[in-house]
Amino acid sequence: MKVMIVTGSLSRSGGGVATAVQCLSRSLLAAKAKVNVLGLRDDGWHYDAGQWHGIDATPLRVVGPSAIGYAPKAHECLQRARADMAHTHGIWKYPSSVVARWGASTGRPYVVSPHGMLDAWALKNSAWKKRIAAILYENAHLRGASCFHALCDAEAEAIRELGFEHPICVIPNGIAQPLIEIPKSAPWDAVVPREHRVMLFLGRLHPKKNLAALIDAWPSDATNPNWHLAIAGWSEGGHEEALRKLVKTRALRHRVHFVGPLFGSEKDAAFRAADAFVLPSLSEGLPIAVLEAWSYGLPVLQTDACNLAQGFRENAAFRLSLEPDRMAAEILAFMQMDLDDQRIMGRNGQSLTEHDFCWSGVAEQLLQVYRWLLDGGSPPACVRF
Repeated sequence: MKVMIVTGSLSRSGGGVATAVQCLSRSLLAAKAKVNVLGLRDDGWHYDAGQWHGIDATPLRVVGPSAIGYAPKAHECLQRARADMAHTHGIWKYPSSVVARWGASTGRPYVVSPHGMLDAWALKNSAWKKRIAAILYENAHLRGASCFHALCDAEAEAIRELGFEHPICVIPNGIAQPLIEIPKSAPWDAVVPREHRVMLFLGRLHPKKNLAALIDAWPSDATNPNWHLAIAGWSEGGHEEALRKLVKTRALRHRVHFVGPLFGSEKDAAFRAADAFVLPSLSEGLPIAVLEAWSYGLPVLQTDACNLAQGFRENAAFRLSLEPDRMAAEILAFMQMDLDDQRIMGRNGQSLTEHDFCWSGVAEQLLQVYRWLLDGGSPPACVRF
């Protein structure tokens, strides 16, 4: 079987989607599938090209606005690959149009993984741009899919609520377990006393991550003697500046630290040095960052919008509300937990990633879906109608 995976970015600019595509590709290759990856070339490719060693990945030159991602060579590359099927990861950019045209011209099936981009909050964000994209190509891309891939039950329900009656396979993202530690200082060593503790956020600095509410909720010195918040990530649309102003207004510059985007050994060092991980999001598909934190044995503070209810059921996560007032009380309650209880939460999360979020298992389930779409027969257990 030859599978063409198509996505919007092959680099750190694509955040968790690019990471998921790379890990899935390696796992499909390990399962003896033939895999080609097609993505848009962006500023991050210069840094991350080496990460794709061993994978046939083609970065496409973009002409015009990066928000559209028009790549003149995309259709030619997809046709030349002669794939049995395609799998789109992420939507709203020009690659959607290419896959839709390929499916219509060849009659071959394709799967669409929205990665949370069809959730209600996500649809409202930059809504006018998405309405234009929907009219031009995205509606045709979604309607032409043979199957949707949802990362969780909530995403499957969001797809159904939009009126799509296609089959939906519900398969989570996976996570690779940490490699052997490479000694490296944490990015906050110069500003956080050694005896103090650190709660880490890592991801895009974007309004949907709800970091403004987290900063509003961060306890004052009177109630929080030794916890710091480390915010690691890259700013989108100038959002970091707004967050820094909020930190200044609340007089928290000695407690809240912006450490910039972290990758490779720097990200590894941050996860190893942190005492907890926080994701106060308003909307997610299934966040890789939470799975990464669990793989390092960290207790996680997350909202229901993170779509990882397993964390609450298995005592691996602490529930956060979306409102700053309630969130403040919840963060303080976590900080006041017994240290051993926090460590138990972290170990429970580590067990979850080892048993429920293994990339080899994800790849095998998707291969079953691919075979079913190509050959027919009984649908796999993960498929819903």
